[in-house]
Amino acid sequence: MVGPAGVMFVPAGQAPAVAFTPEEQAEIRCRTFTGQQVADLDAEQVIETLAAARRIRAHTDAIEAHALARLDQLRGSDRYVADEAALELRVSRHTAALRLHRARQLTARMPRVLAAMEAGQIEAHAAGRITEATDTVEDEQARAVDEQLAEKLESGRVSPTNPANLARAARRLVEQADPDGQAARARQARAGRKVELLPGEDGLSTLTAELPAEVAASAYARIDALARKQRHRGDARTLDQLRADIHANLLLGHDPEVSVPEAAATVFLHMPIDTALGISDTGCDLSGYGPLPAPIARHILASENSVWRKVLTDPANGAVLDVGRRRYRPTTAIRDLVAVRDTECTTPGCHRPAQHSDYDHLHSWHHNGTTTHTNGGAKCRRHHRLKDHPQWTLHHNPTTGTSSITTPTRRHYTEHRRPPAAPPEPTPSDTPTDRTTSGTDPPGDPPF
Repeated sequence: MVGPAGVMFVPAGQAPAVAFTPEEQAEIRCRTFTGQQVADLDAEQVIETLAAARRIRAHTDAIEAHALARLDQLRGSDRYVADEAALELRVSRHTAALRLHRARQLTARMPRVLAAMEAGQIEAHAAGRITEATDTVEDEQARAVDEQLAEKLESGRVSPTNPANLARAARRLVEQADPDGQAARARQARAGRKVELLPGEDGLSTLTAELPAEVAASAYARIDALARKQRHRGDARTLDQLRADIHANLLLGHDPEVSVPEAAATVFLHMPIDTALGISDTGCDLSGYGPLPAPIARHILASENSVWRKVLTDPANGAVLDVGRRRYRPTTAIRDLVAVRDTECTTPGCHRPAQHSDYDHLHSWHHNGTTTHTNGGAKCRRHHRLKDHPQWTLHHNPTTGTSSITTPTRRHYTEHRRPPAAPPEPTPSDTPTDRTTSGTDPPGDPPF
């Protein structure tokens, strides 16, 4: 037996039995495993080990946050606390300062998120995304966001499987907690846009740019479209290499020698009509990014290059409507309406914008599935192909916005996206005849 006073040996059979949960047993094994032992595990045991490692890491991140906050307290918040911590954590002073700031936020303003870390649910990276979203609000508002986010996690309304999900949920809760300050926060953040050069290893460096979300999304969409066009022309470089090279060529003023449709650099900004008119300040969402403050969205809308498209919705639940046709490949109207309705790839954890994803027959065409919006969902090319893998199962309910994925080891993950792409109309519309338009189909022939 092991206790605070030391170790005591007792006769066999007389030590009290200690009951461990399966998760605790997996964590104990994980802490004692060697590389050779892991090499002998089967797939189910490997997945259990990955989950155990994640829980251990999350708990360790929480203890580090507690320790940093305690050191900060003991040193009277001295300016050199981060320097002292950096030496023992074996990280740069800048990294230690970021961890210290996160620790202060978690211990003082977000105890429920910190408790979720201790329980092995959220790691430091995800917790950092959450604290960043609450940095600009007062302590009382941050604690309110902390409580509401914890409730959403416990109820399953927010999935902890992806840091982006948590960051989006936190941003929405911040907007609800301080609606008057969201535009000021956004303008302040946008005023801090910058470009950084970060020296790397092996002759590489990283060039980063912090830009307004819609500008960054449009820029990436254009680079991606140019790269894919080059790839289709037979270029042997990978897509990642092509994106990097085209990015550099564009910045250096070199013509990449390819043209791309204007729609390829299009982003979708969803905005209720009452918000567009300035009557309300809610409901704005940028595909692939998440919520945007209404004043910023209206500023984008007012741009001379912006195109307005009307989206008709069901007055009962706000769901996007369309008139489908029975054919193998979706019409442009169906593709566009599915893209507007789903906003992103419908696979849990994936946030690729729907307008840059494939149309997926939810019920296979080869098994009498129809090509309509009710039988269609947006899936990025990778997850569209994954759907046909015999050991994976993907489901999406376009009515409820619920998606699920089951892995080869039969682990099941579910995500509930915001169901409508727009809020309900105040009065019923006559006929669903208008619709949005998006970019061209991705190159190649996806599986249907």
